[in-house]
Amino acid sequence: MGTGPEDGSEKPGDAPAAAVRYSADAHPSRRPRRTARPPGRRTGRRRPVPRPRHAGDRRRRTARARHLERHRRAGRCWVAADERDRPAGYLIAEPVDGALHVEQVSVHPRAARRGVGRALLAHAARCAREEGLTALTLTTFAEVPWNAPYYARLGFRTLAGPDLTPGLRRIRAEESGHGLDRWPRVCMRIDLPWSGAASARLPG
Repeated sequence: MGTGPEDGSEKPGDAPAAAVRYSADAHPSRRPRRTARPPGRRTGRRRPVPRPRHAGDRRRRTARARHLERHRRAGRCWVAADERDRPAGYLIAEPVDGALHVEQVSVHPRAARRGVGRALLAHAARCAREEGLTALTLTTFAEVPWNAPYYARLGFRTLAGPDLTPGLRRIRAEESGHGLDRWPRVCMRIDLPWSGAASARLPG
């Protein structure tokens, strides 16, 4: 529901990430393996106390994994992978009222300022056009610099109340039910074809 490159530092003019490509096999829930510390080596840091795991945490993780898998099976979960095939960012979307609605786009901090978010949006825009959809839409926080201001720089425009379609009104109502209206949120739209899509391609 919260839409925006999560590293908070990507800009429209940043160069594309080196060796980042669209990967149909990568999955956003994958995580790189942790490297074990050599035996006997001490860091001087206290060992953190593990946080108790609650059943509610497991249910939320399971629900999230199922949500991502549903989008992946529908062909609307796109992952940018680095040269080691680690997820660098991902985008999930679904058709809403004749447009492709971007539900989430996230970028890993190690891929910050490399144009990964913009490239994923461009890929989604091209797929939307192939499906005959006329725009990209999204909801996001109005005052967070890497949310609404970022999308405005890419060419998205904020929709006023009368311009919201029934599907967007439903999405906003769901977000409100989850407590997201504690901070100002807006709906945004960019009509297709998007001129930025031609210059924001995932290398590879």
